[in-house]
Amino acid sequence: MSSHKGAATVRTPLWDWPVRIIHWSFALLIPALWWTAENGEMGWHTSIGTILMQLVVIRLLWGFVGSSTARFSSFVRGPGAVLKHLRSQNDTPTAGHNPAGGWSVVVLLGLMALQIGLGLFAGDPDDGTTGPLNHLVSSTAASRVTDLHETVFYLILAMIVLHLAAIIYYRVIKRDNLIAPMITGARAMPAGTTSMVKAPVWRLIACIVAAWLTGWVVWVGAA
Repeated sequence: MSSHKGAATVRTPLWDWPVRIIHWSFALLIPALWWTAENGEMGWHTSIGTILMQLVVIRLLWGFVGSSTARFSSFVRGPGAVLKHLRSQNDTPTAGHNPAGGWSVVVLLGLMALQIGLGLFAGDPDDGTTGPLNHLVSSTAASRVTDLHETVFYLILAMIVLHLAAIIYYRVIKRDNLIAPMITGARAMPAGTTSMVKAPVWRLIACIVAAWLTGWVVWVGAA
């Protein structure tokens, strides 16, 4: 045990390894997608985009059937709860995503899902840089989708900047390190805090199979 502002604390499991692996994979894959697009490496861009799509599918499904802190029901709250959290002076760390952080997760996942969906149809056949389902839409629609694909990236970038700003705020102002628990999966919490309840492995396997099938359906449609 240790002390947190005079209160007894214990090291409490908060994040399972699927959530942590997917989180850090996003941090690597999104810059890689930007770099490959900027440098015309569209083969790599498409392959990395497919991996991102499958990870997003897993994370969305895991938000319904995964460990307790991974579930949307554990951290998606109404506007009142978000405002109350933002106004609160309570420095006790949250066991999982706080109400504001929870909505940032939902918005970022939603934007990534939208971006991936647009990317499937985006591109210009004349220069060979197209998404796997580009042939299913007209050239006019593909052009509009491509413009939206670029716009949504900037929205994702804005959310990432906001996310990083929140991490810095919590670290500097509230003296709360949010990064370490996402690496180790645990943190010191007040004694008696409910820890994460792990989901059975078979659910993760089912999510992985569903993600693989999603990729398979996309590439069958591209054939």
